[in-house]
Amino acid sequence: MTHAPLPDRLARIAADPRSYADWDNLHEALKEIRRDHPFARAELDDYNPFWVASRHDDIQDVARRNEEFLSGMGGLQDNANIAFAIKAGVGQQFRSIVAMNAPDHVKYRLLTQAWFQPKNLRKLEDQIRVLARRYVDRLADAGGECDFVSVAAAHYPLLVVMSILGVPEADEPMMLRLTQEYFGNNDEELNRGKAARSPEETAATLNAVIDDANAYFKVISDDRRRTPTDDLISVVANSVIDGQPISDVDAMGYYITAAFAGHDTTSSSTAGGVWAMCEAPEVFTAVKADPGLIPALVEESIRWTTPVHQFVRRAGQDAEVRGQRVRQNDWVVLCFPSGNRDEEAFEDPFTFRVDRAANRHVAFGYGAHMCLGMHLARMEMRIFFEELLPRLKSLELAGTPTRTVTNFVGGPKSVPIRYRMA
Repeated sequence: MTHAPLPDRLARIAADPRSYADWDNLHEALKEIRRDHPFARAELDDYNPFWVASRHDDIQDVARRNEEFLSGMGGLQDNANIAFAIKAGVGQQFRSIVAMNAPDHVKYRLLTQAWFQPKNLRKLEDQIRVLARRYVDRLADAGGECDFVSVAAAHYPLLVVMSILGVPEADEPMMLRLTQEYFGNNDEELNRGKAARSPEETAATLNAVIDDANAYFKVISDDRRRTPTDDLISVVANSVIDGQPISDVDAMGYYITAAFAGHDTTSSSTAGGVWAMCEAPEVFTAVKADPGLIPALVEESIRWTTPVHQFVRRAGQDAEVRGQRVRQNDWVVLCFPSGNRDEEAFEDPFTFRVDRAANRHVAFGYGAHMCLGMHLARMEMRIFFEELLPRLKSLELAGTPTRTVTNFVGGPKSVPIRYRMA
């Protein structure tokens, strides 16, 4: 079966990193795509042909077929950016587990899978709660009005991840800067250089960020090989794959993925939840009255924010999705924000609700590549809201929030709030 291609107007909205900073207009376009072009091929002159999987079920279908649809990319990039990235060697300095396929993906995932299970993470709860209280106290000290992201959301999950990795807390400002420069590479307020750049400059600055991160983690990794401790870097640094010590390229991929994606997604979801409660005061009132709703608040915050916007899969062979023939080497964009607002999967999807009987969001991905750190993210957010909500008497926006310019990983860049605390 062959349908009309995705109209260029909608294809560009789905592809453009700037669209994801204009959340409401993005969702209007995605609603149209779901309704009229639920799985359609885009044929833009400056992109490799790509399909947009906009429906919840199609996203799950493609994600579970990981031997047909291969990993290797994050957000969609145009041909010029890809060409300069290849020329500059971007990505050759590390290999992320997110981009791996069989048989490597399972081998590397198993290195830390048990470490990230709830039973093991429970021993960290007291340590994480101390950090949560520190940042709730900082909100109290801010005097009733602040940018929630810069005061709390950007820092608390990062310090949790840093403590798990085993890196010094004093390095937090540097780690935050590197994370923002990496995921905000298309954002003029966050990228290295704080300016609009050509594709060649974009590749060069991204390379520089990765080089800095590699140099930093290499020192710590070498130290943990000599003197292991009980942190995650020690686990990875001393791992063995196929009878050989893990390579530096693969170890660096683990550290960077855990440090950057492991905190930025949780930061975004926490900020997104606070933003949503400002706009839905009935939810704020309900959760304050019944703390048992906090786990549901966490899940809805993650669905609502969907901090991982896209993963691109490449068809390793001809395949079929929703009756459409996907050609070998075509790209398929898993559009997670669209799947998480799919009218066929969620009742009242454009309303922030904590009374959903089953919140089947795809914000953590699906299938073999489902997020390793999802249990940690849920625990961090639950603990933070358990510490914050009993002390909040009121909560509202004090200005217009902004979002990061990125089609890969991102979310609220600023959330100005006004509040009263006990």
